[in-house]
Amino acid sequence: MASVRTHLWFGNDKAVEAARFYAENIPGSSVGRVTTARTAPDSRVADVVEFTVAGHEVIGLNAGPMFHPDEAFSFYLRVDGQDEVDHYWEVLTADGGEPGSCGWCKDRYGVSWQVIPRQLEELSGDYSTEANQRVCQAMLKMGKIDVAELQAAYDGA
Repeated sequence: MASVRTHLWFGNDKAVEAARFYAENIPGSSVGRVTTARTAPDSRVADVVEFTVAGHEVIGLNAGPMFHPDEAFSFYLRVDGQDEVDHYWEVLTADGGEPGSCGWCKDRYGVSWQVIPRQLEELSGDYSTEANQRVCQAMLKMGKIDVAELQAAYDGA
């Protein structure tokens, strides 16, 4: 039976370190098998790590200095409430991570994340009402998502 896993290339030899970081900080995450690919008995080509992020299977590869993660791929981390937004935003942007806009940030390994509270999804609905559209406009002005501001936008305040 076929299966699909995300395959991330790390250009900084940090695939194993990143997998361990996710396992320590994201519930439902773990590190599985770590192997070193070799073309000859005394050569090291690349570390390959199998891990999960919140139950999602991932393969990480130390792919060489010319390959780096970019915004074309991101983890969508759905959380519940402002406390969880604040917690994961802090964890992911610490030690060289970067805050972004609209709930996006990068972690210290260059992997992009969307830290999105369920309240954004609920208040945005299908973007068909004026209240939904106000929520979207408010979110577009944010870096880290502010649940109270989303609610105020929805309420028309």
